[in-house]
Amino acid sequence: MSLYENSEIEEGSDAETHQVFNQSDSLANYNMYDTDAPLQGLLKYFGLSNNAGLSEYGARCGSEEVISWGFDANENKPQFETHDRFGHRVDLVKFHPAYHQLMDMALSNGLHSGPWQAKVDNANVRRATLSYMQSQIEAGHGCPLTMTFASVPTIKLNPKLAKIWLPKILNNSYEPDNIPYFEKSAVTIGMGMTEKQGGSDVRANTTTAQLIGDSECGLKYDINGHKWFLSAPMCDAFLMLAKTTVGLSCFLVPRWRENGDKNGLYVQRLKNKMGNVSNASSEVELRHAHGWLVGEEGRGVSAIIEMVSLTRFDCMVGSTAGQRQAVVQAVNHARQRSAFGERLIDQPLMKNVLADLQLEVEGSLALTMRMAKALDSADDPAEQLLMRLGTAVGKFWICKRTPGHAYEAMECLGGNGVIENCIMPRLYREAPINAIWEGSGNIQALDVLRALQKTPAVLERWFTEMAKSAGQYSLLDQAIENIKSIFVADDALEFRARHIIEQLALTMQASLLVSIAPAVVAEAFIRSRLAGGQAVYGCLPQGLDVDAILSRVLP
Repeated sequence: MSLYENSEIEEGSDAETHQVFNQSDSLANYNMYDTDAPLQGLLKYFGLSNNAGLSEYGARCGSEEVISWGFDANENKPQFETHDRFGHRVDLVKFHPAYHQLMDMALSNGLHSGPWQAKVDNANVRRATLSYMQSQIEAGHGCPLTMTFASVPTIKLNPKLAKIWLPKILNNSYEPDNIPYFEKSAVTIGMGMTEKQGGSDVRANTTTAQLIGDSECGLKYDINGHKWFLSAPMCDAFLMLAKTTVGLSCFLVPRWRENGDKNGLYVQRLKNKMGNVSNASSEVELRHAHGWLVGEEGRGVSAIIEMVSLTRFDCMVGSTAGQRQAVVQAVNHARQRSAFGERLIDQPLMKNVLADLQLEVEGSLALTMRMAKALDSADDPAEQLLMRLGTAVGKFWICKRTPGHAYEAMECLGGNGVIENCIMPRLYREAPINAIWEGSGNIQALDVLRALQKTPAVLERWFTEMAKSAGQYSLLDQAIENIKSIFVADDALEFRARHIIEQLALTMQASLLVSIAPAVVAEAFIRSRLAGGQAVYGCLPQGLDVDAILSRVLP
């Protein structure tokens, strides 16, 4: 008997209810550079007159193939093996091929080395742009990239070490094999600073180092102790802090000794993190590990601080990238999805939310690229003063704004936004990472106060930069005067540090947008961020050209 007998449905008719309509297509095969109007405007303003291959890289980053690498690298977490099948200790971290493809793509294009090569104008601006696009694909593999990049100034403090290691660090290739550094032409560098009992308070570290003698790479020490976070354990060597008889000192600790034996670096486990899961973070014990002194003995924090400054800058880049990707996903969905008889993108309330999210990206990108420009002016004392304050302020504010931004963008996709085969859950889990790593919010706030106390000229330089926008928006002018009055009062600065940094960040972002972005963007940012009263995204005041703002997200 036919299934359709005694039924109103005719045999052979389309009986399925699963007809897919009013769903958005996935965002793929788009150019991350050509579709990013704010980025192009900033690069033009900062003097990157031709795109220097950025459009081609943007097309590669936005390709369906490369986007799929990001999903695969996160769906297949790193796996750790302590021993090989014969019982030899190997401390091997295994990754999905997609992770290696992302690393190879980045290293081959100099995301770790560009600014350290022969003098090239806007090298840091260009590198930040490449990182900003690639971070939108996948954030986890950015950890070893940024540490390798940021290690260069610290390693240069030991000329013997630099002679052997820098050519390998700056080589634009990827060699992930678990073999000694001297058998490789390209290496990556990790870092281990924090310990269980101290966290950000590295002065509480208990790891010790005793002098062994001189070597080809400089003074060699025997190191014993532990590191609570070692990122990333598959790197070829790690910058670490340990105490000598003189005081806290900096060392480069390789995975393999000079004779080819495994170094006394024993990974205890990989951290099971809520986000950044493609990247292996670990706990490690050091048992008679050999390491070379970097910088002066007893001045370890001073030796490693420039590396930390650069990694904090990369946190700004990564969080800005997360914001950008969240907005383009939300806008892509809203353009194709209809509700109550009208496309989401055409509905006033959704426009308010999406435009507000885009304004956050505009401010974050402007501040990040301005700091990249300052990095490109290492010989200019004024730019270095700006960078000294800007890294801490930007790292605090941009990274701290990203979790709420990711959530709001995810909500724009409704239920589809929380499904794991959508990128939004990953962006949401990644969002808090940069705010915590490399010094959490309070650490950044205290660093700002330390900079103001130690080098008061940084604040004067900050206000000088913002003076470029003076007289154009009374609300911005008044906000800047209000900040100045806080420092005149000089009362309970530490207690109010977060509020102060918030205002320093917002006024600088607004000032930069006045100089760089279209007037509709600058006005909307100032009226929404400096007038007070904004509790959540989607509270833009009336009278703003939200359509013009949204046109800058995707063409």
